[in-house]
Amino acid sequence: MSFRTFLIGGGWDAAAAAAVYGPFLRAAADAAGGGAPRIGCVIVDEGDGAGQFARYEPVLRKVADCVPVPLLVPLGERFDVGLLRDVQGLLVCGGLTPAYQEVFSDCLDRLPGLLAEYGIPYAGFSAGAAVAARDALVGGWLDGGVAVCPEDSAEDLEEVEVRAGLGIVPFAVDVHAAQWGNLPRLIAAAARHGLAHGVALDENTMAEVTADGRVRVAGLGRAHSVRPGTDGGVLVRAYGDGEEFAAAG
Repeated sequence: MSFRTFLIGGGWDAAAAAAVYGPFLRAAADAAGGGAPRIGCVIVDEGDGAGQFARYEPVLRKVADCVPVPLLVPLGERFDVGLLRDVQGLLVCGGLTPAYQEVFSDCLDRLPGLLAEYGIPYAGFSAGAAVAARDALVGGWLDGGVAVCPEDSAEDLEEVEVRAGLGIVPFAVDVHAAQWGNLPRLIAAAARHGLAHGVALDENTMAEVTADGRVRVAGLGRAHSVRPGTDGGVLVRAYGDGEEFAAAG
């Protein structure tokens, strides 16, 4: 059984909520047999997990009939894949991206298979989108000591860093692209780490990875596709609401 994947570049604009969360919640309702799906919201809890969940819950409930469930993972602990048995949709939320990668480090090779087995759609918001990649761009603001994005985007890292991710999507992901100036970081990571494809998402923008290997864009911003060029550079193309492109490199 397959599962569907939805990547959200961050952002809290109410005008975009239906576009960025609606397709995921409809997929979760399908997994629930048409009833109100239980949406597991994975949050790395640094002491404010309940407060963070309180931001997501009303947004999800306003978009569709659903039951958000907090799955709080204390900083330094690991995600329990057994929790997947009790939900029909998995939303991995935002926060410090390296911490989210560490939370899933014990189940990188198991979680995608379990999502497929249970037919649970995956949505990643900000950090949750970044760790969905096989090669997860977790942060940094320097490339060989040269600044490639604002230091405020660094995620507590110096050099741009790529770690093992969940492998749910075949391309690297960066987020808050236009708002935080992160597109150059993805370009630098693609060149230094030999990434075949990367996608930088603006806030209030969702990219759905379809079963036939396409990426469908929805929301207020753009998805910026970064691929290697023939001259050692990269090719960048932006796609807006209703447009799509190939997921593979």
